[in-house]
Amino acid sequence: MSLTVKNISVTYNSINQSNTFTSGDFISGHVILDVAKDTLIQLLSVKMKGKAKVCWTEHYGQTTIVYSDKEKYYSMERFFVLEDKTHGDFEMLNDPSGQPYSSVVAPGRHVYPFTFQLPQQHFPPSFKGSVGKIVYALEAKLERAMRVSSKDKAEFHYVPKPDLTVPELMAPQYGTKDKQMKLFTSGSVSMRINIEKMGYYLGEGLKVLAEVQNNSSRSIKPKYCLYEKHSFFAKGKRKLHTQDLLKEEGEPIEPNSKKTVTKVLSIPPSLAISILNCKILKVEYRLRVYLDVPYASDPEIKFPVVILPPQPLSDPKDIDFGIWKQPAESNMYLNPPPIAPQAPPLHVVGTPGQFGASYPAPPHVQLGASGYPAPPLGQFGPDSHRSDPSAPPPYQDYQLYPQFPDHPEKS
Repeated sequence: MSLTVKNISVTYNSINQSNTFTSGDFISGHVILDVAKDTLIQLLSVKMKGKAKVCWTEHYGQTTIVYSDKEKYYSMERFFVLEDKTHGDFEMLNDPSGQPYSSVVAPGRHVYPFTFQLPQQHFPPSFKGSVGKIVYALEAKLERAMRVSSKDKAEFHYVPKPDLTVPELMAPQYGTKDKQMKLFTSGSVSMRINIEKMGYYLGEGLKVLAEVQNNSSRSIKPKYCLYEKHSFFAKGKRKLHTQDLLKEEGEPIEPNSKKTVTKVLSIPPSLAISILNCKILKVEYRLRVYLDVPYASDPEIKFPVVILPPQPLSDPKDIDFGIWKQPAESNMYLNPPPIAPQAPPLHVVGTPGQFGASYPAPPHVQLGASGYPAPPLGQFGPDSHRSDPSAPPPYQDYQLYPQFPDHPEKS
């Protein structure tokens, strides 16, 4: 910063206790400029923007290759001062009295208020991962003649509105698995797993019902693992990060017995919301249910889990999800989301693979290697508001994973 311009900063006002914003919200703030003497300004602006970016390096012997890509969602710039108005479209802001701002500012502090409205489209939520991020920010910019421009940026946290209109999010899922024992263990085991739905809120309980038939010669134990998958894509490459989030186990099931066990796993409140509508990065979750069999490979079933935005109050009478945990001054969710339509259960058989291209239409379909149902359209449902060309495409416009011929998909 020069001796003339002591400081430039941009701030915004919170609208709720969680300090988050969603589609359609208004975000207001100020650009603050401190100068030491009379200063001639060529440009003073504030911009609101959202974009995703991934970047990582890989080493091949002596060669290092950088893989990077980005996806822009929107960029809106408004000007307090603009001397050169001959190029492009621009939107000028006036002072509180309705008069244009002067391009010459006196010594001291000057405050420039602004207000933006976030687009109505469903964008991916704010996210920061190991080699990728989704950032929404306000940026102030100052330009003067023969001087390096000065900038300041303030990031804000964007959370999309929940969309429960996709029936599959609230539909039950179930799967079955049989295994014949060999070598040190004889007999067979089988399990049938049921979970209540696919979509869960942060902090909500994930209930797992397991029917286990142990016809083997050894005791077996059901185990549960919830893990996350972060996938990053650039230049035809995929970088994958997986991490176990929680592990729990049930009581042993004795040989030649059948037992039905129920386990409730608490979704950690610190997890990132699922991201399924970004071309260059994905945030996904899986529930892995398996039987711990001594001296043999463990039979397992995997289920997709979608983490939704904020948790509704769990009052049984609120079946329309009409009461939301928001402070009185919040305008994040002015209307309750619609009640989710009923749908047939999703059936997973054997060891599931990747998500399929779409949800299975008929009930109780026996799925093969691509045993997972597809993630919801858009963020958590079809996007019916794509009037803005900068908005991300609906989910059906692209596959969950780009198809790379030399890099097979991982589950």
